[in-house]
Amino acid sequence: MAAENHCENNNLSELYENLIVIDCGANLTNKKFFKDLDQVIHRAQDSGVRKILVHGSNIKNCKEALRLTRIYPGIIYSSAGIHPMDSKNVIDEPSCWHEFEEISKQSEVVAIGPCGLDYHKDVSECDIQKEIFRRQIKLACDIQKPLLIHERSAQNDVMEILSSFPESELPPRIVRSFMGTTEEALMYLKAGFYLSLTGFLCKDKSENSVRKLLEDNLIPLDHLLVESDAPFMYPNTRASKLSTEVKACLTERSLMYLHRYCTFQRNEPCCLPALVELIAAFMQKKPEDIALSTAFNALKLFGLSQ
Repeated sequence: MAAENHCENNNLSELYENLIVIDCGANLTNKKFFKDLDQVIHRAQDSGVRKILVHGSNIKNCKEALRLTRIYPGIIYSSAGIHPMDSKNVIDEPSCWHEFEEISKQSEVVAIGPCGLDYHKDVSECDIQKEIFRRQIKLACDIQKPLLIHERSAQNDVMEILSSFPESELPPRIVRSFMGTTEEALMYLKAGFYLSLTGFLCKDKSENSVRKLLEDNLIPLDHLLVESDAPFMYPNTRASKLSTEVKACLTERSLMYLHRYCTFQRNEPCCLPALVELIAAFMQKKPEDIALSTAFNALKLFGLSQ
């Protein structure tokens, strides 16, 4: 199998030498990281994850994410977003929006989002979600920062709302933690969106979803990103759905970080080397190519320092 050809020559001591892996989405303001965040960040660095984009999804953790950028300059960057599930809070407390705008304009904040629509769970009324999504798109257009889009069972409405803004004014759009179908992915890609993948790849049971995208090489490398979504989306490399050939492409080094420090209860950014290897195995490419392409995309999109 072609995947084997890309794995058999892996030199464990050299695989990640001089590689830059960038985590485009970690929730390090989550309470699960309160006690040992410094160790988590150092582990990420040791594993090969050079930079981490910490998501803010409500006013409180937008502030905390921004604070982390100042504690770990050049390593931690932040985004500022109002997640669909928090949309109602902004409607109920209008003063929150002004505070959110001020946070968004800080130089350490490199993206707006996660923002978007979530119809999969009953998180907020659809009309409220749409209003807050539109406000965040307008803000991203005004300050020209990329949009991190959270979308669940709502692609048509997301696309319709975005199409109401002039294309020339829209900043780059990234669908974070993509979990949709092949058809949905192709629609996003055709419109110029970037797709960010997570450990969901390991539990994807659909015949027409993320794995299919990778196996058929439908995602151009120049529109691909990776994220840990820590503490969520643990990449379960022991999953029965993963073939023996794919599992054989995982190195001892990446598995050491994954199995020693990451669990279903608390995933960490240091899982990313294993995720990169999985993506490479499905695409029948070298892990170095996936790591370098996704890192370059992140540096370019978010204007990160090298």
